[in-house]
Amino acid sequence: MTELTHFDEQGRARMVDVSEKGETVRIARAVGEIHMRPETMACIQAGKIKKGNVLAVADVAAVMGAKHTPDLIPMCHPLMLSGVSVEFDDHRENAADGRAVLAVRVRVKCQGATGVEMEALTAISTALLTVYDMCKAIDREMTLTNIELLEKSGGKSGHYIRGKS
Repeated sequence: MTELTHFDEQGRARMVDVSEKGETVRIARAVGEIHMRPETMACIQAGKIKKGNVLAVADVAAVMGAKHTPDLIPMCHPLMLSGVSVEFDDHRENAADGRAVLAVRVRVKCQGATGVEMEALTAISTALLTVYDMCKAIDREMTLTNIELLEKSGGKSGHYIRGKS
């Protein structure tokens, strides 16, 4: 088990000093899902949500979430992100309960001394919350689920791929 680095000798939370770490290209990929009624998915796909184009707004929200991660997660370092890409994959009645599933995938990249995993996960969460906000008037039973890091590369800890490390 790796030692937790965000605590000092007295057990107080601290921001890790990364000034001695070398800068490398850091990439993280994450995914998450929102499950909804098939009718809700149909409205998203047909552009019939009154608040606007759900996927376009969620795309922008993901980028903003990645950029604002240190404002939300107390011990995260501000990073100069070099790229954030967002993809949506919608499935009708793909869930075991017959609900539709909208999956969001994000890839975040930077050149820096610390990784971008939290930025990728925050981007996913922000995108999913945006979908919920824009569609809650017609479906309050949507469920955000399966938010997870898929891959991270760069830095001393090496390359991580979910299920292979």
